[in-house]
Amino acid sequence: MAELRELQGRVQELERRLYGESGAQTRKVTDGLIKVQLSLGNIAGKRERVKTLYKKIDDLMKYLDPQYIDRIAVPDAMKLEFILAEEQYILSQAALLEQLHSLQPLLDSEHIKAVPAQASRLQALSQIHIKQQDQCEIVTAETKKLLEDYNSMTLLLSKQFVLWDEILSQLEAAKQVKPRAE
Repeated sequence: MAELRELQGRVQELERRLYGESGAQTRKVTDGLIKVQLSLGNIAGKRERVKTLYKKIDDLMKYLDPQYIDRIAVPDAMKLEFILAEEQYILSQAALLEQLHSLQPLLDSEHIKAVPAQASRLQALSQIHIKQQDQCEIVTAETKKLLEDYNSMTLLLSKQFVLWDEILSQLEAAKQVKPRAE
């Protein structure tokens, strides 16, 4: 009943604002609202689905509540088990948080606050570091090429020495086979 009185007061305030204090046309707004309500009731009465929906609005609101699933799916005992299972993790996080609070004065120190002033120097050092990395990559590539060339040259020289050794061995064998005509 209190809600009905509140709604009636709101409608009367609306009528007063629309039509002024005289209230000559006061009944027109209320009559219009009643007609709309009756029309909606008639429409809802003719449709079975709408009737069923009106009957189940409270259930729908309860089911749409995000915490409803948690309440029915997870009993309090299970929630307690979840918390106890995560006890070590929670304690470790609490210890880390306490450590962070104890280190807070260091984070608020003048050295940390001065970091933005040193940003330009840090940027210059970063550029030098990037340039040196590029130079290092170039030197590494050149060294790799030189090593490949060295290995290739060594292989070719080894093959040449083996070939010369074979030729020399054949010449020595041929010289020993010929009889001496002295």
